[in-house]
Amino acid sequence: MTPMILAFHKPYGVLSQFQKREPQHRTLAEFGLPERVYAIGRLDWDSEGLLLLSDEKEWNDRLLHPRNECERTYQAQVEGLATEAALAQLRKGLNIQRYRTQSCKARLISDPGYPARNPPIRVRLKIPTSWVELKLIEGKNRQVRRMTAAVGFPTLRLLRTAHGQFKLGDLPAGKWRELTAEERKSLLR
Repeated sequence: MTPMILAFHKPYGVLSQFQKREPQHRTLAEFGLPERVYAIGRLDWDSEGLLLLSDEKEWNDRLLHPRNECERTYQAQVEGLATEAALAQLRKGLNIQRYRTQSCKARLISDPGYPARNPPIRVRLKIPTSWVELKLIEGKNRQVRRMTAAVGFPTLRLLRTAHGQFKLGDLPAGKWRELTAEERKSLLR
């Protein structure tokens, strides 16, 4: 039987799990996902974007263990105008919470033009924002947010836009679809 792999565009404020911790929590259970799928990795409740789900557990190791070098791409709106010096620090790795991050790819990007988030990000009239893109092969808890803060540019909004070669594309927030056979192969390239 072919494994089912789903792409879900996780909205802001949704936990990457099916069970509520508190009555007010929003979870994956409200989005009509098939039974017996589980999240491959996670996105924090305040992060958005691509969350993969599958009914076969071996995808977790294949796609998330750093030894397999499967990149995850994140785009972060940060407070301040990110500098090349900060990006260079991100690329070579940082010490965050007694852990040294692995080297990654980091670059400044132009505003990707995402629809406004609800609730909106905090805005400071005298402090501009910029967008950075990070490609990581590891995924520690709140890693991107801790990395950007460590170099002086706290994350205001964070979206995962790709896993391996598979891109979120124009899948609307709160929607999901099954990956094709070719798209499943692209996850491992």
